Amino acid sequence: MNVQEMDSEVKEKQQELARCIDRLVQTDETHPTAIPSLRLIRTSTVSEPLHTVHEPSLCVIAQGSKFVALAQETFQYDPASYMIASVHLPVCGQIIQASEDTPFLGIQLGISTDQVLDIMKETSSAWRGKIHSGRGISVSKTKPLLLDAIIRLVRLLETPQDIPVLAPLIIHEILYRILQDEQGDLVRQFAVMGSHAQCVARVIQLIHSGYDQPLRIEDLAKEVNMSPSSLHQYFKKVTAMSPIQYQKQLRLQEARRLLFSESMDATHAAFKVGYESPSQFSREYTRMFGLPPKSDVKQLQDSLYQERP
Repeated sequence: MNVQEMDSEVKEKQQELARCIDRLVQTDETHPTAIPSLRLIRTSTVSEPLHTVHEPSLCVIAQGSKFVALAQETFQYDPASYMIASVHLPVCGQIIQASEDTPFLGIQLGISTDQVLDIMKETSSAWRGKIHSGRGISVSKTKPLLLDAIIRLVRLLETPQDIPVLAPLIIHEILYRILQDEQGDLVRQFAVMGSHAQCVARVIQLIHSGYDQPLRIEDLAKEVNMSPSSLHQYFKKVTAMSPIQYQKQLRLQEARRLLFSESMDATHAAFKVGYESPSQFSREYTRMFGLPPKSDVKQLQDSLYQERP
């Protein structure tokens, strides 16, 4: 479903959400808010592809359009749909619809497995049945009841004295609506004790905490009581990549940050993120970002300077 096919009720609510965001933020960036898990996003131009590690979160677009690539898969969403990521995933995102007159406007709400588990415990009778493993990221059709709750949450930023009491309740409602939705199982799977998805989520945590160390699939499998072959199978089902590929993306993204933000040279950055061979690092960096490290950083710097007034 795309924005042209939205029903009138959803369209009206998305326009209301856009007006709320537009009142609250006037500059192009991702804005943290007084609600710690909520960020507001505004940009007036289409973007270049941006590699990042997507946190577990709900993403809703009030105005504009965006795509997110996970390995070889692409997810596109706009005001007619929302995207949710249930685990940390290395992705490449790009805003593909935005202008000065009609900027991209959206929200990102961080979520946690504990929040999902709390809702499941409160309504246990509604979640019976076998949980099947699936992607850790999904796009679903936006519904009026979900939008109602999101609008109320964003409006709380205009009455900050209400945030401590009301924000947790509204966030609870938002997650409840998501769990009731068509792809709620893809979120629930990570909160079910002993599920394959929960095991994968644990392995993802382990890879994040030691991404610069050698990765042994046998050791990871032992940590979550799975066979190496089963772990590899379910890890790929959730993330669309193998554990080694996942670790490689984390390493290269961190190396890019070190090169750009800390002015580290390529060899030092390579060793810092766990590479033993600078030449291998350069090859894999070029394959992922399209340019060798030095050229890529120069292009990023030139692009930043051009955007400054």
